[in-house]
Amino acid sequence: MKEPLFWSNKPTRPGWQARLLAPLGGIYAKATRSRVSKTDGYKASVPVICVGNINAGGTGKTPTTIALAQRLIGMGKTPHVVSRGYGGTLEGPVQVNERTHKAEETGDEPLLLAAFAPTWVAKDRAEGVRAAEAAGADVILLDDGFQNPSVHKDASIIVVDAHRGFGNGRCIPAGPLREPVAAGMARGDVVLSIGNNAAQGRFADTWGVQVTLPHAQGTLVPLQTGMDWTETPFFAFAGIGHPEKFFETLRSLGATLVHTEALADHQALPPAMLSRLYAESQKMGAQLVTTEKDAVRLPLEVRPQVLTLPVRLELQDWGPIDALLTRIGVTGQT
Repeated sequence: MKEPLFWSNKPTRPGWQARLLAPLGGIYAKATRSRVSKTDGYKASVPVICVGNINAGGTGKTPTTIALAQRLIGMGKTPHVVSRGYGGTLEGPVQVNERTHKAEETGDEPLLLAAFAPTWVAKDRAEGVRAAEAAGADVILLDDGFQNPSVHKDASIIVVDAHRGFGNGRCIPAGPLREPVAAGMARGDVVLSIGNNAAQGRFADTWGVQVTLPHAQGTLVPLQTGMDWTETPFFAFAGIGHPEKFFETLRSLGATLVHTEALADHQALPPAMLSRLYAESQKMGAQLVTTEKDAVRLPLEVRPQVLTLPVRLELQDWGPIDALLTRIGVTGQT
């Protein structure tokens, strides 16, 4: 979802377009409030933890889900992930097989998540949770779904991009929010802001008063693969929520980017587009590079031509999340 320019990060000074669209944002917020007020969601026999957000668009839910799954596995747990499978064709519930399924079937995020923990796609999240229970999950991670009432959540982690914060504080279409910040805080359990120290400082200055929940901070850190990013010019492309974050990460590693191409989140990568990207990169004498999430959408025969930069979420302090896990009865050796 590409953000309009008037979705500024200054909640006290929304632009004139945001003010004009504010009544529609109010209607959107009212509809969300009505939807989440339903209390008849499916109650699983094991703890369900939602990794969601208040913003529309990318905030870092997928790396958070991966990090949380790895944390739980380290505690001796058997977490399963349930995702709606945005952009996929499968209705589900179907357990994702990263070797045989394609991104157009499952969506890109479930295909990536399946490499770390058993992952289910289901348009009906409650059916996905039931399938995960039956398959032996002792903790279930909902990938997104914070505003979906079909499943009872034992805990919810609100993920936010520290650099962008909650935008101008307005709801769609006047701003980037699915619901008002205060409404989300009333239903959440922990806020996890993701960004570098400077972004974390700006987030605290701008939004600290409104963050009424325990607050964890994390940073996306490139995996050390032995790659020397300073030797080769790169042609970078990314179809994630905020492609510029990926480009800046590459630059921080010393990479020379001769061209960057920002695609829409989850954008399909048809053969004609890939042929164009490859031809242009060859003319520039540059190596194609993309994100892990984009890489799973590449045809198998194309993947050897494209480098991938994997990143992982590192938390400064797991304390707020570990305390939440203990509160809902998820304990073990860490």
